[in-house]
Amino acid sequence: MNILFLGTSAGVPTKARNVSGVALRESKGKGWYLIDCGEGTQHQVLHTKLSFHSLKAILITHVHGDHCYGLPGILASAAMGGREEPLTIVAPAGIKAWLEATCEVTQLCLPFAVEFIASDDLPSVEFENMAVATFALSHRVASYAYGFTEKNVDADLDIDKLAQKGIPRGPLWGQLKQGFDVEFAGERLKSHDYLIFKNKPRKVVIAGDNDRPELLVDACEDAQVLVHEATYTEEMAQKAGDVGHSYAKLVAAFAETVQLPNLVLTHFSPRYQPSPHASPSIEDIRAEAQSVYSGSLYLAQDFGEYTLDKSGHFSEVAGE
Repeated sequence: MNILFLGTSAGVPTKARNVSGVALRESKGKGWYLIDCGEGTQHQVLHTKLSFHSLKAILITHVHGDHCYGLPGILASAAMGGREEPLTIVAPAGIKAWLEATCEVTQLCLPFAVEFIASDDLPSVEFENMAVATFALSHRVASYAYGFTEKNVDADLDIDKLAQKGIPRGPLWGQLKQGFDVEFAGERLKSHDYLIFKNKPRKVVIAGDNDRPELLVDACEDAQVLVHEATYTEEMAQKAGDVGHSYAKLVAAFAETVQLPNLVLTHFSPRYQPSPHASPSIEDIRAEAQSVYSGSLYLAQDFGEYTLDKSGHFSEVAGE
């Protein structure tokens, strides 16, 4: 699994950062998922190898513009690029109403079907290679986190167990290994019971705006990575609380409590300058988080890329 940041600024873009957008790529093939798409996201995509033909779903965390204003443009560009495959959108109900109104008044007719799933219902959505769960957060408007867990994890057949059951070598073995349940001697055999998994399923949680990280306890169970906003530092805690955001120490302390191995902070207020010599600086956010968190900490940058390998090892991809 691969995480590519398309925008890491909060509220408004800066010269170095666009507003929110994250691409999550599957480990096999070109399939990917877009989590949030602030204004200008399609321009960011042009600087990557991502294709709208391979986009499996768009998931919006909440209705604020810096997380969704790029949606109509992305759909229009996908249409003009010849996309015909249906596209799933998981988002708060308000997004559907806004998108339908936009399509009507701008006469945007899409040549592909859009399946809209309301995140307000906290759905679990199954894709071919990914299972996505939804978790409610705390913000000025309804906001959500999405937990991505890979499916079809590499596994070996438990040959001893198959032999004990008297299941002959052949097509049934192949079906079980591919993850299909089978019928044998009048009994339903579940694939999962006859497989030996080499590694745990990879799991990444990507959260929207949220002033209560502790709401993610269940979401972070068995997760190797959490992507969470750290709009401010503790110095701005009062401001953060007033506008429904987190500050670095708050998020990092939560990650430490649940023993999360990897934490990626993003959605930084433009007040934090990129230079470590400026004040306030992005490095203030890093130092504050590191003071309470002992895991691997990363501060996202636009086009920063990270990979989570089969063994659960998370690392930053070196730039070209």
